[in-house]
Amino acid sequence: MEKLLEILEDIDPDIDYNTEDRLIDGGCLDSLSILSLVVELEDTFGIEITPVDLVPVNFNSAKALWSMIQRLQKEN
Repeated sequence: MEKLLEILEDIDPDIDYNTEDRLIDGGCLDSLSILSLVVELEDTFGIEITPVDLVPVNFNSAKALWSMIQRLQKEN
């Protein structure tokens, strides 16, 4: 989770990723940020994020992102 938070803070250090639960719905992350995030997550965690995973529920919070990462790692 620590590495995920570092990646998120590189995208926008002004967001409190420990408490924010509307990263997508609240407009904190735009489409370009999400694309950058997907590439970084795939490289860092050795996962493949498919279009099926690209839904707001998976990206609205660091906790949701971490759950998706863990699920995808188990599937590989």
